[in-house]
Amino acid sequence: MRRQAGVSLVEVMVGVTLAGLLIAMAIPSFQQGNQNRQIRTAAETIQNGLQLARTEALQRNRIIRFQLLEANGWRVGCDTPETNLIDGQQACPETLQERHPSEGSRTAEVARVTVDRTSGADSGAFDELKFTPLGRVSTLAAANNNAVFRVTNPGGGTCVAAGGDMRCLSVIVTTGGQVRMCDPAVASPDPRAC
Repeated sequence: MRRQAGVSLVEVMVGVTLAGLLIAMAIPSFQQGNQNRQIRTAAETIQNGLQLARTEALQRNRIIRFQLLEANGWRVGCDTPETNLIDGQQACPETLQERHPSEGSRTAEVARVTVDRTSGADSGAFDELKFTPLGRVSTLAAANNNAVFRVTNPGGGTCVAAGGDMRCLSVIVTTGGQVRMCDPAVASPDPRAC
């Protein structure tokens, strides 16, 4: 009698059960990774929008506004729009570029605060940042204040800095116009630290 090639029903069921167990163990890790990716995406797009606003202010020799919209969307545009046409395009439009909150990071939330560099104390929120033609920020109240965008995901848990598992990030803008992303959970000698 010839032996039949293939697998039996019992072997298939054991394989499916093992695959199901492995997937069930991996799901929390996938969810945590997805939450962290959404936070990083939101922080990177805010950083890119701020750098775009600064670059446009330098190139156009105009005051350019970075405005945070609902959730984590933003708009970059001229503070005083010009309707003159240069080569068929508006010289300085009200909206140069815009990012909608639904693009890639729906669950991330952004808190905007002004932080005193010396004491580290929060000194109020802001609605927009304006970059001067020299690339500096003109809307911060004092020279030693930084604008900070704190990106979190409340639905995903707590941040590492508060004892949780989620990697929250901050985007800091100095009065000189420097834009950098940092991790509040990292200690000071590390370049990723805030």
